[in-house]
Amino acid sequence: MRRKLIAAVGVAALVTGAAACGSGDSAASKNPKERDETLTVWLMVDAQSTWPELVKDVNAQFKKKYPKVTVKVQYQQWADKAKKLDTALGGDKFPDVVELGNTETMTYILGGALAEIDPKKYDNSDTWIQGLKDTCAFEGKQYCVPYYAGARVAVYNAEMFRKATGSDTLPQSEDALLKAADKVRDAYGAKDKRFSSLYLPGRYWYAAMSYVAAYGGRIAEYDEGSEEWKATLSTPEAQQGIAHFIDLVKRYNKGDQTKDEQDHANVMANEKAALLYGNGWEAGSVIDGKANGNPKLKGKIRTAGMPGPNGKALPSFIGGSDLAVVSKSQVQDLGEEWISLFTSEKSQEVLASKDILPNNTRQLEPLKRKASTAPIANAVPDAWFTPIAPGWTAIEKEEVLEVMLLDILKGSSVADATKKADRKINELINQGS
Repeated sequence: MRRKLIAAVGVAALVTGAAACGSGDSAASKNPKERDETLTVWLMVDAQSTWPELVKDVNAQFKKKYPKVTVKVQYQQWADKAKKLDTALGGDKFPDVVELGNTETMTYILGGALAEIDPKKYDNSDTWIQGLKDTCAFEGKQYCVPYYAGARVAVYNAEMFRKATGSDTLPQSEDALLKAADKVRDAYGAKDKRFSSLYLPGRYWYAAMSYVAAYGGRIAEYDEGSEEWKATLSTPEAQQGIAHFIDLVKRYNKGDQTKDEQDHANVMANEKAALLYGNGWEAGSVIDGKANGNPKLKGKIRTAGMPGPNGKALPSFIGGSDLAVVSKSQVQDLGEEWISLFTSEKSQEVLASKDILPNNTRQLEPLKRKASTAPIANAVPDAWFTPIAPGWTAIEKEEVLEVMLLDILKGSSVADATKKADRKINELINQGS
């Protein structure tokens, strides 16, 4: 598919010709022990909280080769990272290496903010998970390195299901699952009117779009003739999936239906929910006392594949992060080498040991047979992804999908709300931020 290169107004302006040249040959040709530059790395806070030893080890490896180079790792929050990065790229204090969510990369690629990389310099690049690799590619060139993958699964309280249904195994069909959820609701909801046997927040667009994918719908499709993306949420298939999601929210969510999924692990930790649809690692968050979890639930929280409609598993969003070198950086070669160490086979083993999905299918295979990771690892091959379009970041920033879902929960018809969303998506999707 050939995508039209549309100038990303704003991000494109952040990169000037002179600054985009990166590190010169003179710096790269120096003796490594004589290099005395500073390398600034922006990582998301996940690395600080969940695999800090990996960051420490990679920095130690890097320091051994470049003893005079200072590596500054600065941890960022997802909520304001994009805004901070745009501001930084517009000035003279910007990171050399940046972690990007895989839905963010295309805007920065089209805007010229990311330097081209050579996949051959990175371990297992021939088996990078396609859903991550695609988010880093444009017109045959690669602009970032897959870091780790994620997929959503059922996270459930096995004890609650066992007491209510007689089985602590999650049913494999949606019909059977909903019958079990009804029993759990009857068993626990009578005492607590805010208890949700299935907790699906109304603004949880990742879940809603999984149901859209289950019915064969899409958020948008690329038109080869016009070389433009066109929204498709108002198609019958997409509308059917959205209606299915809304029905589940109304039927089972006894909490605040207008919330998003950011605190749903805490809802389960507080024993206000028996089942949620989330990232596999959120099972750990439910019981982690340091993360507002409930250690008393240890051994009771499990993951499983989430059953979907039509007798099939619910398609999962292929989430994850990528790492890129900023094109304005004067130490691009150092950035590339740091990323190479941080995404090496050895480093990916550290992530896999923490039940985080690695960036390649070769190291993913063993996780498909490991009890704690099998549900999430097996969800990767059939996962869906957001449109790899220049305006997707703008669509997320304006919360177009969340607004659509709230409109329906407040009384708008699915038909009216999806048509409204399509108009807004078409306004934004082919334009850079």
